[in-house]
Amino acid sequence: MLDWDRIDELRGEVGDDEFQLILELFLDEVEGAIMRLSPGDPLRLETDLHFLKGCAWNLGFADFGRRCDQGERLAAQGRAPMVDLDALLASYSASKRALMRQLGSASRPGRQAHLA
Repeated sequence: MLDWDRIDELRGEVGDDEFQLILELFLDEVEGAIMRLSPGDPLRLETDLHFLKGCAWNLGFADFGRRCDQGERLAAQGRAPMVDLDALLASYSASKRALMRQLGSASRPGRQAHLA
């Protein structure tokens, strides 16, 4: 679901404080784009899914990124109604919860955290 190597790499590149800022910005931008998702405008859907895919892969949301990529391809082929927005949203939500849970355990003493 999450690409922990990518998350660890990004966190190592920017540091903990900057990572938190990037994460907040990511969540705000992604959730804004998610609110616009609609199969009624295939070009807009394709564009939004392309944006979300890039965000997802940059932050290590691997499953969500794959689903965005699949949806983007469907929209580009004129098959926007076939994009499973419910599954896409569920993937984002599960990925976000998993990341937050891991980040929360990293800040608790005595807990082994995945993030270095």
